[in-house]
Amino acid sequence: MARVTVEDCVLKISNRFELVMMAAQRARELSSGAQPTLERDNDKNPVVALREIADDAISVPEIEEALIRDHQKMTMYDDSDDEEIDLMAGEDEMIGGLDTIIPDNDIIPGIDTPAPEKDYPEIG
Repeated sequence: MARVTVEDCVLKISNRFELVMMAAQRARELSSGAQPTLERDNDKNPVVALREIADDAISVPEIEEALIRDHQKMTMYDDSDDEEIDLMAGEDEMIGGLDTIIPDNDIIPGIDTPAPEKDYPEIG
């Protein structure tokens, strides 16, 4: 029965890869609780999904949109500059006070003085 269903579906969706993706998406929807639009007749979800596509019982563009939405990795959000993150209480005092706590030249002792010159023997 599934072979005839696939042959009928190819008339609706000519690309077989796209057909498989659409039927798989609809089968996932059926397994997660969506009501089938056709009589189930003891068929499993993939066969019911193919029968629905072949009989135009479901909207293929809606299934395509759901497929894209479910496989989308990046979610789009509004990145407006209207919101600013306030500094934590006391953070600006802490940042400004670091120079008085640890001056830059005291982090590594002797950083301001050049390295001593050493006499190396010449290799001949």
